[in-house]
Amino acid sequence: MNNKPEMKIGIVAVSRDCFPESLSVNRRKALVEAYAAKYDASEIYECPICIVESEIHMVQALEDIKKAGCNALVVYLGNFGPEISETLLAKHFDGPKMFVAAAEESGDDLVQGRGDAYCGMLNASYNLKLRNVGAYIPEYPVGDAEDCADMIHEFLPIARAVYALSNLKIISFGPRPLNFLACNAPIKQLYNLGVEIEENSELDLFEAFNNHAGDERIPAVVKDMEAELGVGNKKPEILAKLAQYELTLLDWIDAHKGYRKYVTIAGKCWPAFQTQFGFVPCYVNSRLAAKGIPVSCEVDIYGALSEFIGTVVSNDTVTLLDINNTVPKDMFKADIEGKFNYTHKDTFMGFHCGNTASSKLSSCEMKYQMIMARTLPEEVTQGTLEGDILPGEITFYRLQSTADNKLRAYIAQGEILPVATRSFGGIGIFAIPEMGRFYRHVLIEGGFPHHGAVAFGHWGKELFEVFKYIGVPVEEIGYNQPAGVRYPTENPWK
Repeated sequence: MNNKPEMKIGIVAVSRDCFPESLSVNRRKALVEAYAAKYDASEIYECPICIVESEIHMVQALEDIKKAGCNALVVYLGNFGPEISETLLAKHFDGPKMFVAAAEESGDDLVQGRGDAYCGMLNASYNLKLRNVGAYIPEYPVGDAEDCADMIHEFLPIARAVYALSNLKIISFGPRPLNFLACNAPIKQLYNLGVEIEENSELDLFEAFNNHAGDERIPAVVKDMEAELGVGNKKPEILAKLAQYELTLLDWIDAHKGYRKYVTIAGKCWPAFQTQFGFVPCYVNSRLAAKGIPVSCEVDIYGALSEFIGTVVSNDTVTLLDINNTVPKDMFKADIEGKFNYTHKDTFMGFHCGNTASSKLSSCEMKYQMIMARTLPEEVTQGTLEGDILPGEITFYRLQSTADNKLRAYIAQGEILPVATRSFGGIGIFAIPEMGRFYRHVLIEGGFPHHGAVAFGHWGKELFEVFKYIGVPVEEIGYNQPAGVRYPTENPWK
């Protein structure tokens, strides 16, 4: 299944009737040409039916972009713009929307050619607030054709996430394991975000799994797994069961997604899972994540939600990791100090049993879950995909409805270092500037759980805008503040 939306952005130009309409017409054409010259022209649609000057024009433009299949909107102020009609357009469009405004082109044309959209953007933003209409407005939302084309392209991942969330269902199986209250999931905020949730018993999942015994598709899935694992296929005896489980989840999605277009899963993985199913689901979780269907561990509902947001923003595979353990001082001195510009407190290890996709590991092997095998027979803990995570830029982030039922989030950009972890599981050595302070004054102070989503690349700018758009208060979006910028809870005399 295609679990990520394809966006088509309708560009509607507006004009106040006391300004020359030609300003908006010509500037819209120039904008569309600039976008097509630099990006994929199929991502946008130029509404040709009218320049919106009135409420009647607004209705005509709205019908046109809907007919064209647009699922995102850009309101383009080619001049000052009609503040009522343009904000009504945003109000009645069901999807993510953005406002940008045209800059003046030349000092030689500031009489009939002056559009005053710089002023008009203020009125547009004021009217959006009057009508309680959310819209994305770039950091500096006024520019020439090339500038605005870049802004619209930057809007794409934000629009993907906002649109996808309004069409998302989270499917969960079973209550959280004992002692995992940290991954609490007040569902009221999910509904506030427009997300549906279907909570199931793990017994329902077990029944569905048993009903897939002998499924004729299992050999083909096993063959695909063998090709993916290559020399890392160290547990071939478990692949048939894992294939059966993968088919169970995919069929469950098809049967249960209902009217929703996109799905993510919060899965159960212990303590009874291993003894009853006879394996751990980590490798299957990694394979679904690679297909664009993130599966969180330990029934972490907001972890699954966070993973899905990262998937559609980055248009890439993500993972979910424990913010797990410190880097030993001797290891830091031997492998990191003097080679990378980080302090010891900037580093930590991100780990999970084996849910990270093979494409994001330096090398991988199918193994057993060492922690679980300390109290269970080793053979029922097989199914982890283990290896060091690929080095490179990352964004660590999470969206959470915390214990007091408020939406909070954090975002921290950094990197995975090209340093061997000397450990087990899917694991990497992470370095985030000022991580020690961020850990204390955002993660601990904000009541965040130990699970964090990881997007590969620096996506902080886009995630910040997504969180703002969907209603997370700006003051509740934590980030790793640079040295010299004090957190509100940080002791000034430390």
